[in-house]
Amino acid sequence: MERPELTFSLAYIVFALCFVLTPNEFRSAGFTVQNLFSGWLGSEDIGFIQYHVRRTSVTLLVHSTLPLGYYMGMCIAAPEHNLVYVHLVSEGWRAFFTFSLALQVFSWMVVIYWSRHKWGNHPISKNLKAHALAHSGWGVVASSVNTEYRRIDKFATGAPGARVIITDTWIIKVTTYYVHIALHQDTHLTVTDSRQHQLSPDSVTPVQILTICVASINSSVKPFDIRLNSTEYAELRAKLHAPIRNAANVVIHQTMSDLFLETFKSHVEMNQVYLLTSGQELESCIGCMQVQANIKLLQSCQEEGEGECQQCYCRPMWCLTCMGKWFASRQDQQRPETWLGSRVPCPTCRAKFCILDVCIVT
Repeated sequence: MERPELTFSLAYIVFALCFVLTPNEFRSAGFTVQNLFSGWLGSEDIGFIQYHVRRTSVTLLVHSTLPLGYYMGMCIAAPEHNLVYVHLVSEGWRAFFTFSLALQVFSWMVVIYWSRHKWGNHPISKNLKAHALAHSGWGVVASSVNTEYRRIDKFATGAPGARVIITDTWIIKVTTYYVHIALHQDTHLTVTDSRQHQLSPDSVTPVQILTICVASINSSVKPFDIRLNSTEYAELRAKLHAPIRNAANVVIHQTMSDLFLETFKSHVEMNQVYLLTSGQELESCIGCMQVQANIKLLQSCQEEGEGECQQCYCRPMWCLTCMGKWFASRQDQQRPETWLGSRVPCPTCRAKFCILDVCIVT
């Protein structure tokens, strides 16, 4: 490829990925399917199900035009290839054009099929039929979901491409091309995984993301996973009518202090260790009296006498967990992003130390 073609190709690939995945920048600029077609989609608050039936259909049509859009763009970016005249182009370009056109036609056929019987063939409608009573249709279930979604006491979290909504009766997961819906009383929820991230797109503080499997006893409803921040776990449980099992024995950190404690431990484990001198014995931690003390404060971040940190001469009297809790308790709770870089006084002698000065005793 020559330079204009390569530049256009790279730019279009980036554009297509951003348009499909919709990062925060695209969303803020209003460059999303929901915003571009807001006039036809209607209001999500008024008709939640109808809105997402239309949204998923439009999304499929728009995303399927991206390959054809690339071909049309190349007609302008590389006029020397005469891509406008399909019968004159190379076999590769002709195959790509045929594929792009076939994909567009197929998408239209799918959406037309979905729209038959007043959108009764749409996957979301079929999902709702699984919850309908014997002599009622999916519209009755849709009305129930719409009504509960309008209530202000619903639980909602997650990015637009993977939103989780819990109403009084329904568990809902909204994705790009589908909406999963399950009935509270029919589901078993299980925590299957947990991942901790030091940074997130919305925060500079550590986050723990829980994966919860939602499995319904209704065989027509496929199981699906929901993901949420561990700090929202308590609110989720309060909204659900069923218990959440912890199959993976995951430790759930429901507060910022819990999350910080894990980060504190991982940082301390990277610090230098303190070798216990001969004849020196360790006593129980004076904080919890449950485990042996294993922490020594040793000024390591700077030379002695420099900076704010001070040398602590206390013998090891605290365990790692209690020292982490003490460190977190002395922080500005409104500014968790400053916790790792702050300094706190020793709980015994009040000498100031930072996280680099915390050493594990061996």
